[in-house]
Amino acid sequence: MGYSRQLLLVVAVSLLAIVGAGAVAAADATEEQSAEPVIEGDVAPQVQEDDEEDDEAEDLPVEPPTEESHPGYEYIEREDDTEEKIELGEQLYFDPRISETGTISCNTCHNVMEGGDDSRPVAMGVHGETGPVASPTVWNSGFHHTQFWDGRADTLAEQAEGPIVADVEMGMPDHEAALDRVRAVDGYVEQYEDVYGDEVDGDDPEDLVTLENTVDAIAAYERTLVTPNSSYDQYVEGDADAMTDQQLDGMESFQELGCQSCHSGPMFSGQWDEPESGEGVYQPHPTFDDNPQCEEYIEEYDLMENPGRAGVTDDEADEFMYKVPTLRNVEHTAPYMHTGQVPTLEESIRVMAACNLDEDPSDEEVEDIAAFLTSLTGEYPDQEMPRLPNPSGESMIPMDADAEFEDIEEERDEDADEVGDDDADDGIPGMTIGAAVIALAIATAAALVGYTRRLNE
Repeated sequence: MGYSRQLLLVVAVSLLAIVGAGAVAAADATEEQSAEPVIEGDVAPQVQEDDEEDDEAEDLPVEPPTEESHPGYEYIEREDDTEEKIELGEQLYFDPRISETGTISCNTCHNVMEGGDDSRPVAMGVHGETGPVASPTVWNSGFHHTQFWDGRADTLAEQAEGPIVADVEMGMPDHEAALDRVRAVDGYVEQYEDVYGDEVDGDDPEDLVTLENTVDAIAAYERTLVTPNSSYDQYVEGDADAMTDQQLDGMESFQELGCQSCHSGPMFSGQWDEPESGEGVYQPHPTFDDNPQCEEYIEEYDLMENPGRAGVTDDEADEFMYKVPTLRNVEHTAPYMHTGQVPTLEESIRVMAACNLDEDPSDEEVEDIAAFLTSLTGEYPDQEMPRLPNPSGESMIPMDADAEFEDIEEERDEDADEVGDDDADDGIPGMTIGAAVIALAIATAAALVGYTRRLNE
């Protein structure tokens, strides 16, 4: 009898502990999705196309939705984007050693060897951690007015700051810890001096290897990631034979359904003429959540699990608002939507038609539109893995990296606990719920132990 009661005790405690751990994990996942930095921004007006058509467009068999072809790198190139700065930025972009574990680089989640994303529903960072939304493509991102799905960064440089210290991405405890690793490599310091030496007095690595210079270099490299001269671009420029008949039919259906009401301009993103301006173009997704077919998509693909831009602005009017993504090279960026759960291009067309246009296109229309979207795939510039500076026999990643960051992480946890205490009146945090369940498990165990001892006596 005593053995049976002890076994029952173990089972009960184990079940309660599992429930408590589940509550903690669920709460952590919810907090990760909502813990975004806040910036202010308004919905920008849609880009309006010129009413006048040039002579070349008049000779085309089907009028295109835009008059402009891809603007090319020259449109976003900056005067101080030198070859040396771009080379440094490329090295930093590909260098996983500025992540906590030395395993995650910018290219991990935005792979320029393919579609500029990572082909996952959501990106995977250090220790297998995953974020709440899919990684958008980095190709042509230099034309965007804002960055991230929720537009929380205005520029490429601002965007590059976040992942370095994000728990679910590169996981460094703070930016200085990442910069210290770079400063420890003479080859990197020399390159920073070549690029930024004229802007500082002296050659102190702390003055050269700064966060501002680091993200500036990465942004300079990312601006080179452009894909012009697609078959659509050739068509707009006057080559009537550049697109297939099915692509032309799809282009007509694309316009008839109203897709260009959001996906306008040469980037098919509603934004391009004032890159990195901070004035993003946002649209609700879904718009027609009462459409019966859309209701099924919402449930199947978790389309309303994330607050969208409201997570940045705290404005209820911004709930489920997202930056209009580019359709350039879209055939290479599956899976689709901010949730990364829509598996194919054809399915994404159906989802957008039902949820944002309240339309139900035929299978033929869907196939034609998908064919048209492939005409937006441009020419990818060749990319080569850069050699990274590093002295032989030494590593930027210390063997005791975990111990190195332990104190910093403890301080960060203490700060988070203080914030949790401040918010206690707003509701019971998930961690508190989990702790309460675990405490209940311990109390129950103690009671069962006492009961068992009394019976044995």
